[in-house]
Amino acid sequence: MSFKRIMRELKEMKEGIGNVSKRGGESKSWRSRPRSHVAPDQSQTEPESVDQSPWSNLLPELLLDIIQRVEESETTWPARAAVVSCAAVCRSWREITKEIVKNPEQCGRLTFPISLKQPGPRESPIQCYIRRDKATSTYLLFHGLMPSEGERDKLLLAARKFRRATCTSNFFGTKFTIYDSQSPCDWIIPSTTQSSRRSYSKQAPPKLSSSNCSICTITYELNVLRTRGPRRMDCILHSIPVSAIQEGGTAPTPLAFGKSFEEQLSSLTSSKGKEPVTGTSPPSLPATQVVTLGSGEPLTLKNKAPRWHEQLQCWCLNFKGRVTVASVKNFQLVTAVEPSHNVSLEEQEKVILQFGKIGKDIFTMDYRYPLSAFQAFTICLSSFDTKPACE
Repeated sequence: MSFKRIMRELKEMKEGIGNVSKRGGESKSWRSRPRSHVAPDQSQTEPESVDQSPWSNLLPELLLDIIQRVEESETTWPARAAVVSCAAVCRSWREITKEIVKNPEQCGRLTFPISLKQPGPRESPIQCYIRRDKATSTYLLFHGLMPSEGERDKLLLAARKFRRATCTSNFFGTKFTIYDSQSPCDWIIPSTTQSSRRSYSKQAPPKLSSSNCSICTITYELNVLRTRGPRRMDCILHSIPVSAIQEGGTAPTPLAFGKSFEEQLSSLTSSKGKEPVTGTSPPSLPATQVVTLGSGEPLTLKNKAPRWHEQLQCWCLNFKGRVTVASVKNFQLVTAVEPSHNVSLEEQEKVILQFGKIGKDIFTMDYRYPLSAFQAFTICLSSFDTKPACE
């Protein structure tokens, strides 16, 4: 059997699985009718038929070779969806696919949803861009260098700002706190204040976890004298220790979402035609904190100091062509460490996150180890907020 034929049959099987899910939806509509209409429940029998298909009985050696060839050939989105399709065939395919596909730190590619919570590569950064919609106050994170003509770029994350549900910042908009509903690692103590955050929808509020962890605190320096210049910011990453950037160090890498995430996802997708919304409660957030590091103090990032360009009469940073429009929102983050931390000079000068404007409501976001896409995106969101006390 040729490789092209295998890929073609994989595509046909993916379409068949989609038809199975549609029939499962039809069975739900049957159950919502009066009792006089009775139909067999196909949602429980069909997954078994998928697992008993001839594809699940392939030799392990042949199956390993097929998935390896798919993983090596489809390196960019949207073609990389074929790798995800392999994991959706049956249980045996899923287990082998999870063994073959490496995390972003090792392969530099985003594949499964859990990749968004895992650290980026150590060498070359993962390049993304953010599209802002001022009318709806929404921010969309896409994977890619810049927007493509066909708009087929992979959507990674989305965020929305609410007027009534205040963001986790102080009165001046100079301090932001980032929360995660799941603990990234075992040495984070979750906050037990149930009233500090809430989730609600237009129809009914889904149940979210009452434990929320503070994973990052972003602070912008006050500009008391109103001097001209770029913003100054510091990011304390409570979920990443300083040892992660030391020689031989590693950052926390989640391997799967917890049960609470699956429950939240099922509750959010259960309401048809209603878009659930997540926000924070009114401004009285308690002084949280919530985090202890068993392996040392948290990692701190600071914005890289720009230089003054005499000819252009502006502050400049070398974004290596990824930023083309001057903006007060543009920044680069590097590590802020002490000599006692024993971090090499090369590691201290490495840009971990850079963010900048390339067009109207279009911004680039490039991140690398030890940040994840989720952490980098939330840090960039803080830059969109108006900060009169900093400018």
